[in-house]
Amino acid sequence: MASRFWTQGGSDTEEEESDFEDEIENGGAGETTATAAGSRYLQGNASDSDDSDGQRRVVRSAKDKRFEEMTVTVDQMKNAMKINDWVSLQENFDKINKQLEKVMRVTESDRVPSLYIKCLVMLEDFLAEALANKEAKKKMSSSNHKALNAMKQKLKKNNKQYEELIIKYREKPETEEEKSEDEDEDEESDGSGSEFEDPSQLDESTDEEDREEEPEDAAADGAWEKKLSKKDKLMDREFKKDPSEITWDTVNKKFKEVVAARGRKGTGRFEQVEQLTFLTKVAKTPAQKLEILFSVISAQFDVNPGLNGHMPINVWKKCVQNMLVILDILVQYPNIVVDDMVEPDENETQKGADYNGTIRVWGNLVAFLERIDIEFFKSLQCIDPHTREYVERLRDEPMFLVLAQNVQEYLERVGDLKSAAKVALRHVELIYYKPQEVYDAMRKLAELSEAADGEKDGDEHKVEESRGPSAFVVTPELVSRKSTFPENSRALMDILVSLIYKNGDERTKARAMLCDIYHHALFDEFSTARDLLLMSHLQDNIQHMDVSTQILFNRAMAQVGLCAFRVGLIAEGHGCLSELYSGGRVKELLAQGVSQSRYHEKTPEQERMERRRQMPYHMHINLELLEAVHLICAMLLEVPNMAANALDSKRKIISKTFRRLIEVSERQTFAGPPENVRDHVMAATRALFKGDFQKTFEVINSLDIWKLLRNREKVLEMLKAKIKEEALRTYLFTYCSSYESLSLDQLSKMFDLSDTQTHSLVSKMMINEELHASWDQPTRCIIFHEVEHSRLQALAFQLTEKLSILAESNERAVEARIGGGGLDLPLRRRDNQEYAAGTSAFGRWQDFSFSQGRPGSSGRSGYGAGSRPLALGQAAGAGYSRDRSGHSRGTGGYSGRTGSGLKGSQMDASARMVSLNRGVRG
Repeated sequence: MASRFWTQGGSDTEEEESDFEDEIENGGAGETTATAAGSRYLQGNASDSDDSDGQRRVVRSAKDKRFEEMTVTVDQMKNAMKINDWVSLQENFDKINKQLEKVMRVTESDRVPSLYIKCLVMLEDFLAEALANKEAKKKMSSSNHKALNAMKQKLKKNNKQYEELIIKYREKPETEEEKSEDEDEDEESDGSGSEFEDPSQLDESTDEEDREEEPEDAAADGAWEKKLSKKDKLMDREFKKDPSEITWDTVNKKFKEVVAARGRKGTGRFEQVEQLTFLTKVAKTPAQKLEILFSVISAQFDVNPGLNGHMPINVWKKCVQNMLVILDILVQYPNIVVDDMVEPDENETQKGADYNGTIRVWGNLVAFLERIDIEFFKSLQCIDPHTREYVERLRDEPMFLVLAQNVQEYLERVGDLKSAAKVALRHVELIYYKPQEVYDAMRKLAELSEAADGEKDGDEHKVEESRGPSAFVVTPELVSRKSTFPENSRALMDILVSLIYKNGDERTKARAMLCDIYHHALFDEFSTARDLLLMSHLQDNIQHMDVSTQILFNRAMAQVGLCAFRVGLIAEGHGCLSELYSGGRVKELLAQGVSQSRYHEKTPEQERMERRRQMPYHMHINLELLEAVHLICAMLLEVPNMAANALDSKRKIISKTFRRLIEVSERQTFAGPPENVRDHVMAATRALFKGDFQKTFEVINSLDIWKLLRNREKVLEMLKAKIKEEALRTYLFTYCSSYESLSLDQLSKMFDLSDTQTHSLVSKMMINEELHASWDQPTRCIIFHEVEHSRLQALAFQLTEKLSILAESNERAVEARIGGGGLDLPLRRRDNQEYAAGTSAFGRWQDFSFSQGRPGSSGRSGYGAGSRPLALGQAAGAGYSRDRSGHSRGTGGYSGRTGSGLKGSQMDASARMVSLNRGVRG
């Protein structure tokens, strides 16, 4: 009945070495038994040379080793004094100070060793002698003289700490040494009379008993065995009794001792886990076993105390298994209640299985489950995603889902629905980003791995049972270890989110809603995702939520934008994605990389925090696809807009990001073949400006990112149709002044559109007063009306608009000063402009709380900061703007961003312009 406490990475190496060397020493005595066993590393042959020497190996403790190092250093200092070598003395003085720290750490005592004090006294005397001998001082080399002066300062500073000890030593040097030796002996003899021996203090007789037993074991069984450390052997001896002799008090006392050592210096973390695991086997009541299991899981979390690393994967798996055993106990004994709010009675776990009343045990299932999920997430962050290890780690995901499902069912059964909602959210966050194909693959993987794991677990269970005593409290597997996934991931999401919406707190509901929106968008259900987003008003409050929820919101918005593009809603798609791209920090906003900015330097702590927020690689949204969709949407909206406002390009801006890219592209002397996504879109833009839809589509179609879409053919067909329509609109805007009339048949043939489509598009442009023309029905021709304003008329229109806006700004300033309300200001019509890119699709879109404007720009870069919604004139830069030289130039409107700056109300007023041109044209 050997203990299963074998040593792991956290156990003391000295103890392992002593066990191994003990075996080597006894190899000669048990030569015949070792030969019979046939294994045991050929001990008999290895020990011949040792026996011939007749010397016994001595294994020193860590304490003795440290003292010996100090003694060697003191001897070196004495040798240096003989030859007056102050350079060597200085080095050895620094060395002995470091060794002192190690000695204090090993002995765990505040008393300074007398050897160190003796060394300080010796140095003081020698230094005084050297300083007094001026002739010898003059003959010293420069390096030796420099070291002497340095030692003088160091020793003076250092000895201030030990003045009292130095004085006492000078008075009675011998008695101080004797006293220290007596104290050391007393320390070594402590703890011998306690009921349980301290595993760290083992006497030689114990080692001899172990050596006598080992050859017998080897003769009896030639199989490979795990070697036990001294502490494990001691635990085994303590509990290797008749079960009737082991009482609840015995186990509880040992349990309190092990838990009290948690976090102390020198306590091995792996070793503590093994000791607590052993105690679960000898627990006398189910409640006691449950209490110890909670401590086992807490100790397993302590294995990785750092924030940057992750829990070892094998420890993580054991942690999940322990949680399942806890659930087995709770299902088997419904009268045991787990609660972390009330401190239970100390003898509560003494109540046995036959007790009918409620037994309260401290613990928190939800907190433990969340920590297990965090450790899983951290492991995926740390592991290189391009290795086999990452794929193997992903295979453990169904294991966690099984645990989450079982914990959720238990909490629902006991009526704790609020906690069940938290567990359901953890379940949702592992499902929401998976397309149906990935979900199906996970289901198949779970089914295949269950069969393989069943056989492996059975073998491991037998081995573990043979290593340690059989458990006093047997726990049958009552909780399912098999994952049960519905065939459709949408069905699973509906079940989980409905529970969260009913019982969750505000943060849980918000995160579940964002996951739900993301999942609907993933399945191309744009209208459902949009309605959920607008009805929840998440965009109004997202800046007040935590950073991880803001990242989830950004991911949901990106996915909604991709969804809108896939279903052919170009304006809506651009509205969702424009906010992400306006600041140029997409990686950071989606937590898919750390962006470096020359304008904002981050502290190391900020960088560490940002790295901890990064999403695992398999959850990333492809940034090339996202950029391509954003730029293509911007191209289809902006190119016709620029063609319509060719003489007044600053009047109406839909996408500032796209405009900047066009400006950069136009400044290039030579346009080479496109290499990346931006180059392809710019090449397509140049073709679209000419109305060449075929070349535009060929360039866009040559991108590699389309293979990432499920319904690739359908999306490309939609895109081709949109390009044809926008090419037609761009052609009419650009060349309408060159035509008096244009045949419908010719237009349809030029752009490969049906007559109905062409007629519909041209009619819409006429109705919106974008095209000044009319239909000639008999001839099926478009008759263009030339509306040319003289220079004087154009200047008059500009002056009128500026004066009207100036008057309104002044009135609003007066209203703000006198308290408002008294002036009845008329609401002026807007010039049918889409100032905010998202307003056409969703109304007001809030910005992200951590977004920034582009440094150096005169207005805001796409969306406002803080909690303000997009102002009416912000994105469009209405009317009056600054050119690169810093001078203002007017194009119909007044600047809301001058050097001194105007108030927000004035900024809003600057955008409300009267369209005088429209009245003349009509």
